[in-house]
Amino acid sequence: MIATFLRSTALGLTFAGAAWAADPSLDLVGPLSDYKIFVAENTAQLVTDTEALVAAIKAGDVEKAKSLFAPTRTSYERVEPIAELFSDLDVSIDARADDYEKAEKDEAFTGFHRIEYGLWEEKSTEGLDLYADKLLADVTDLDGRINALTFPPEVVVGGAAVLMEEVAATKISGEEDRYSRTDLWDFKANFEGSEKIYTLFRPLIEAGNADFVAKVDGNFKAVDEVLAKYRTPDGGFVSYDELTDSDRTMLSAKVNTLAEDLATLRGKLGLG
Repeated sequence: MIATFLRSTALGLTFAGAAWAADPSLDLVGPLSDYKIFVAENTAQLVTDTEALVAAIKAGDVEKAKSLFAPTRTSYERVEPIAELFSDLDVSIDARADDYEKAEKDEAFTGFHRIEYGLWEEKSTEGLDLYADKLLADVTDLDGRINALTFPPEVVVGGAAVLMEEVAATKISGEEDRYSRTDLWDFKANFEGSEKIYTLFRPLIEAGNADFVAKVDGNFKAVDEVLAKYRTPDGGFVSYDELTDSDRTMLSAKVNTLAEDLATLRGKLGLG
């Protein structure tokens, strides 16, 4: 049912009262529809996982809430280029303390990172109920808006590079998950989101771009192999504090190389 609905709404977009001019070729319809399904599945999972996180917070179980924090965020991080189209929700869900005048003490500071601060820095769930309820309301709203959205092809295709560029530009420094040090979870989710986009559109360019495709395939493999080094036996990741400066430099170089290549993907698909 959902697949049929999503495929039937693959073209055109009305967002925040403005019309997105989208007239992709028929070749783009299939990948765009498949990507919308991918995003919808992730936002639905985000709601489910956030419900569990909120329950742990309301139960006062700090350790359980900590264990759920990073896995819950992954669904958001995979689809961040689309989630960021809704800037009001993106700010409420994923803003950092730096964005506010009073930093962590600012009442406007909400979302994942406010909860992260409470769990790791304050080591308590006290006072987090309101933030938890707001986060759940916001991700539920996001899920609903996503289901009513038809995706601009240039945003979708460009998202492959954007996800990697964000890792290289702002996340390698460790500023994203500064309290929990769960940064590698976010890196992996961004990587998966980027790879999904590339994989869906890859068949449209591989015939005339064999060298490019081989290079990008190799770059994805290289980044994946680096991230795999920091996996834990339970499927998670080590604390970002465990990476040396050399580790971070190597990871940054791999991600930057991949981002530079993916930045040309829109042009190869005729999207400018």
